Amino acid sequence: FRLEPGQAALIHTGGMLPEGADAVVMLEHTQQSREDEVEVLKAVAVGENVIDVGEDVAQGQRIIPAGTRVRAAEIGGLMALGRTQVQVRRLATVGIISTGDEVVPPEEPAGPGRVRDINSYTLSAIVQQWAAIPKRYGIVPDDPEALYQVASRAFRECDMVVITAGSSASTRDMTADVVNRLGEPGVLVHGLRLKPGKPTILGVAAGKPIVGLPGNPVSAFINMLWFVVPALERLQAARPRPWPRWRAVLRNNAPSEAGREEWIPVRLHETPNGFEAEVVFYKSNLIFRLVEADGLIRVPADATGLPAGTELDVYALQ
Repeated sequence: FRLEPGQAALIHTGGMLPEGADAVVMLEHTQQSREDEVEVLKAVAVGENVIDVGEDVAQGQRIIPAGTRVRAAEIGGLMALGRTQVQVRRLATVGIISTGDEVVPPEEPAGPGRVRDINSYTLSAIVQQWAAIPKRYGIVPDDPEALYQVASRAFRECDMVVITAGSSASTRDMTADVVNRLGEPGVLVHGLRLKPGKPTILGVAAGKPIVGLPGNPVSAFINMLWFVVPALERLQAARPRPWPRWRAVLRNNAPSEAGREEWIPVRLHETPNGFEAEVVFYKSNLIFRLVEADGLIRVPADATGLPAGTELDVYALQ
């Protein structure tokens, strides 16, 4: 049917407009004054509450580019178009190995000279947060051949391998040798001008990334974010996305030594003037300093700390 000027008709949400109609008013903004008359209680503009054909998605429009992470919104869009199946990339698998004679499983007592395995679980959680599959290979003692055997298995079964501890310049250093044994070109970088994370190892074997992270939990956590996560994004051909961050003002001084870049945990406080960042003083083996933190701030290598009042970016830990 067709509406003439001055006429109205009842329509359901999402229904097609009758010919001649150019706006919709919500039922709660009307009242029926007589059987054949309705009173509109608020002004209505042309096009109000109307969705034009092609307004959401135009014909020929590319709706979801390759490399897009499929979130709830993308699923809803696909269902709206009747696309119940789409091609997706296989999730990458990351093998995670902890090393050290002193490391014991979390469920076991940590007696004198023993520490519970934190890294296998924090690093697995990071991998899951970035839409990949972690595969833990347990704790390997400080034995070069034992580490090589476990790393070889992880290398065969996974798209990427992460080994924690064993990367300090000491007689117990095994990770670099294992990376070189797994394939060419082997170790690309051993040691960074970075705190925490100086002994980090970056390598590639037969096209697969292999990363050796420090054993201290805070160091392993932070360097997992800066080196493993970007490599994981590339492995999965994901579209690059900016790291979530806030702009904040330092509430207290952030001490640092010049000569290497440093990343410092901070706690955010919301104020009427915006965010303030409070430095969380830490040691790289104290995981609960990260539990207390909301994000990280960067101190450049040429700076001897940052004074209170400095405006800077706070990079989210999640």
